[in-house]
Amino acid sequence: MITLFVRGLPRSSTEESVTELFNQYGVVRSIKLATDIFSGDCRGFATVDMEGHEGRAAISGLDGSVFNGSEIRVGPNRPKNRRGGGRR
Repeated sequence: MITLFVRGLPRSSTEESVTELFNQYGVVRSIKLATDIFSGDCRGFATVDMEGHEGRAAISGLDGSVFNGSEIRVGPNRPKNRRGGGRR
């Protein structure tokens, strides 16, 4: 399983439209579309979970492509480096 980070999505994007886009490359296991709390519009980014080989195919096929008039960027999700420094 690989988690993809998608950015540059247009405000009109929905979970269904993004799922349909990624289904061209394999089965979408889950999707989390960031939405504005007040308007419900897409905030321009999402995470998509797919199987490894399908996710890599989606990265190579969709990174830099145009989706609903916006250029999207697709890549592996890199978790933030959490190195201590918290409250004690």
